Amino acid sequence: MFKGLIGKKIGMAQIFDENGVAVPVTLIEAGPCYVTQVLTVEKQNYSAIQLGYGEVKPKRLTAGELGHLKRDNLNLPPLRFLREFRTKNIDVNAGDQVTVQAFAVGDRVDVVGMSKGRGFQGGVKRYHFRGGPKTHGQSDRQRAPGSRGATSTPGRVFKGSRGPGHMGNDQVTAQNLKIVLVDPERNVLGVCGSVPGAKGGLLIIREARKA
Repeated sequence: MFKGLIGKKIGMAQIFDENGVAVPVTLIEAGPCYVTQVLTVEKQNYSAIQLGYGEVKPKRLTAGELGHLKRDNLNLPPLRFLREFRTKNIDVNAGDQVTVQAFAVGDRVDVVGMSKGRGFQGGVKRYHFRGGPKTHGQSDRQRAPGSRGATSTPGRVFKGSRGPGHMGNDQVTAQNLKIVLVDPERNVLGVCGSVPGAKGGLLIIREARKA
């Protein structure tokens, strides 16, 4: 059975297990999603399922995006987000709806999201550089990265070296999270632990690869 959803992060909470232990839980509004396309090895040279999520006004989409959702008499609602899920077992058809009932309590999932953007940050915050001495005559060098390049050979800083720069806003995958809550009425999933991104951020929930 295909297990995959698109959703958005609601926030964190806690629930208590049968032993009274508090378990940190991230609540995700997952689905309902629509199967917008089924990709096969014969046509696309790989097999995948494309899901759509997030109904919007038609004017928010281009004519090409609307045409993609209306082809072959699918008549799907205007969907803002389209994502592909690679899978070998295709047991759904274009136009089908996928809800949180695809998952059950105890399942293991990978959650993919964009981490919070931190802007331009220095080496101490970005890569945990030690920084310079606090005393002995230093002036404004406490959080400086120090010497980064070699001498006349090669006389430059190697590409990819750690240093100040843009931090965050990267795709991050939280692997092997356990589902502890499934609420079909409110389309809510609860996973144990934290997931990437801010509240309201887009998330992709898929079956765990390393379960």
